[in-house]
Amino acid sequence: MKNLNYRNKKARALVLAVLAFSFIGCTNSQTDQESINEQADSVLQEVKLAKAESAATKVIEKNGLRLLALAEESPFPNASLKMISPKGKVNSGKQTFQFEVEDFDLAEPTEGDRSSLLANSAKGQHIHFILNNGPYQAQYENEFEAELSQGHNVILAFLSRSYHESVKSEEAFVFTDIQIGEDYAPFDHTAPHLIYSRPKGSYKLSESNRILIDFYLLNAELSAKGMKVELSIDETIFLLDSWQPYWVEGLDAGEHQFRLRLIDDKGNLVFGPFNDSGVRVVKIEE
Repeated sequence: MKNLNYRNKKARALVLAVLAFSFIGCTNSQTDQESINEQADSVLQEVKLAKAESAATKVIEKNGLRLLALAEESPFPNASLKMISPKGKVNSGKQTFQFEVEDFDLAEPTEGDRSSLLANSAKGQHIHFILNNGPYQAQYENEFEAELSQGHNVILAFLSRSYHESVKSEEAFVFTDIQIGEDYAPFDHTAPHLIYSRPKGSYKLSESNRILIDFYLLNAELSAKGMKVELSIDETIFLLDSWQPYWVEGLDAGEHQFRLRLIDDKGNLVFGPFNDSGVRVVKIEE
C-alpha cells in the first residue's frame, strides 16, 4: 500500500501549499483568484482520490495496469425496483415498460466523491436496462419503450448511480424472462448468471484515468477458493474473487477489449447463456 500512503501524504501537502499560497499571495486580481480556484479544485480532486484509494480493499498491478477493488460508496440500503408492466403474454415489437422505484431518485446526481472521479452522467441516477446481456440502456424515467423479439427476452434491470455503479442489494434489481412464442425451453432463473455492465462506449482521455468495471452477479458467490470472474483487458487477465465495483488505471488512447467470464474453481466456464460476455470494445479518444 505504499502508493496509497504516498498519495495521502501528497494530498495533505497540496492542501497545505494551496492554503499557504492563498493566505500569503492573495490579491484582488481576477487572474490570481482564478489561479487559486484552479489549484484548490486540483487539491480537492487529489484529496477525494486519496480517500477513495485508502478505502480500496485490494490493489492489483499487472502489465502497466492498476486495478482497485472499491468499497461501495453512497449506499442505498432501502432502494427497491419492481417491474409493473408488461405482464402476461405480449407480442414482439415495441413494448412499454413501467417500473416502481422507491427510496431512490431517478435523474438526480449521486452524492459522494466518486461522481467527480469517474465518468458521470449529467442526467443523474438511472435504471440500467439490459436485454439478453447486450449493452445496457440508461433510463432516467420509470416508464420507457423497448423492443422485444421472438423467443427469450431475458431482462436484467437495476438501479444505477449517476456514475454508472450498480446498486447491489436484494431489492434493487429485476431479473425476468419475457418469452414470446411457445416452442422454447424454460429459462433457468436459479442458475448462476453473470451480466456485463461497465465499461461501455467511449471515453475522453481526460476522464479515462479511472474506468469503472461493474457487473451484476445472480445466484453465485465469488471466493478465493470457489467461483471467480475472469476479467480480460486486452491481453491482461485479472481474477476477481469478490462482487464489488472496480476501477482500472493505466489505459492509453485507442481501442481496448474488455471481457468477463464466470469461472469455477478449476478455471472452467460456468454453464450459462451470459457467463461469457464476449469481447466489448471500449474506445478512449484523444
